[in-house]
Amino acid sequence: MNLVITMSRRFGTGASLIAKELSEKLGIPVYDKAYIEHEAENTSYKEEGELIRKLAKEPCIILGRCASEILKDQSNVFNVYVSAAKSDRIKRIMEQYSLSEEEAKEKLEKNDKERADYYYEHTGMVWGDVNNYHMILDTSTLGIENCADIMIKYFKKMELI
Repeated sequence: MNLVITMSRRFGTGASLIAKELSEKLGIPVYDKAYIEHEAENTSYKEEGELIRKLAKEPCIILGRCASEILKDQSNVFNVYVSAAKSDRIKRIMEQYSLSEEEAKEKLEKNDKERADYYYEHTGMVWGDVNNYHMILDTSTLGIENCADIMIKYFKKMELI
């Protein structure tokens, strides 16, 4: 099957690391905001949506950009949401960006607000609503290092790969 995985995530959850590992294990590309904004003729939501639909003609992983909503009518799409405890996210952001705890907390809150606003602006829906996803992974509980394997085991069991 032509499996397309969309991955929405809170900032600082480690979702990009999960996507990278999943990409390597499945041999499929990952497309993120930077790639989509670079490849789209302009950064309008409409243009990005057209590019996302084009990319989803082949197996891939798409991080963010409302891909779960853009591709909602495609039966080959599996939507994942990655979350983590706020304290763990702050620690990751502190390490990744060499920030103080207060700076990391501000960056987290700003980023989460921007993502929620972007999602609502373009879909009219609440970002992170569990009803919009097939699987929710909590990296605080499961560990970033286990999430790709959890998904692969599920995909094999369901004969998606």
